[in-house]
Amino acid sequence: MRTLQTQTVTVTIAEHQLNHVATFFIQKANSFKSQISVAQGDNSVNAKSLLGFLSLQPAEGSQVTLTAEGPDEAEALKALADMLG
Repeated sequence: MRTLQTQTVTVTIAEHQLNHVATFFIQKANSFKSQISVAQGDNSVNAKSLLGFLSLQPAEGSQVTLTAEGPDEAEALKALADMLG
């Protein structure tokens, strides 16, 4: 039985770079087979959705929580956390 893996990350992306980084973040998230979400506060979105990710508007210094479930969940969390933090 698989369990969800989570990781909380402090965002280090400057606001003016968010759209640029978001594109690469979504491409990377889509390269994994696992289901991945990103949450900020009470809002949680599919990490593979550009509009969903941008709707969070993760500001520099804010914290987001990544959650993954699937065959490559640990790899997915590490790669995506590295992109945001």
